[in-house]
Amino acid sequence: MKIGTLADWFGVGLIEGIRESERCGAQGVQVYAAGELHPKDLTREKLELVKRTARDCHQQVSALCGELGGYGFEKSEDNPEKIAYLKSVIDLAGELDCGVVTTHIGVVPASKSDPTYQVMLEAMQEVGAYAAARGAYIAVETGPEKISRLAAFVDDCGKGVAINYDPANIVMVSGEDPVPGVFDAGKRIVHTHAKDGLCLEPNDPAVHYHWFAEYGLEGMRERATCRETPLGEGAVDWERYLQALHQIGYDGFLTIEREVKNGAEDIRMAVGFLRNWLLKLGY
Repeated sequence: MKIGTLADWFGVGLIEGIRESERCGAQGVQVYAAGELHPKDLTREKLELVKRTARDCHQQVSALCGELGGYGFEKSEDNPEKIAYLKSVIDLAGELDCGVVTTHIGVVPASKSDPTYQVMLEAMQEVGAYAAARGAYIAVETGPEKISRLAAFVDDCGKGVAINYDPANIVMVSGEDPVPGVFDAGKRIVHTHAKDGLCLEPNDPAVHYHWFAEYGLEGMRERATCRETPLGEGAVDWERYLQALHQIGYDGFLTIEREVKNGAEDIRMAVGFLRNWLLKLGY
């Protein structure tokens, strides 16, 4: 397995974030397709600078983050614009020699007969087909639903749709152990986030994520039902989690996500934390 960082969370801008990723010993970076890297605003000059910086810093672009915002693909009236955005992010990923775009798509309903299930399915099938035709994946991030339900939804979507496994999202929302879900997801996992956290008050994941849709990250912090922590200080059992990934044959990126302002020191610590575990386990 390889260690990556989310360049934007160093808090120093995209280009310097890529350089910081190399300095802390990571092998790759994930970047947000937003702000200075939003496809609609991105200039060829800026794109070439990103590519050159990543190459000079020996950083593989592990994934792009294509955040849909709001309710993801749950509301049909919002989906044409969001589908177009994700297609443009897939194209950008190709420019960066990257085969994965991660995103939150909303809460997959428990029942396939729920009208929202069909709305989300149709959107993801369109985006997934677009990704597959370009040798890429749209990787749905874990958190809002049981992994078995997400895995079944991914299978219904067909080619080009996979899973971005974030153990902390599972821990923080429901308080459940994220390790069994690794086996439920299996080969559908094409990218992971290395994040840790604590559940302070177990709650319905759908309520949690719909609150996030309305009030954003700061609103979630004010709600105070969970807390993200530096790696090793939360409830993720990293030994068992890494062993589970190894057992399913996952050999991709563990991309450190630390969603706080100026999280550079925690990111640097996390690189060492993961490196020590990988060495100890022989991975």
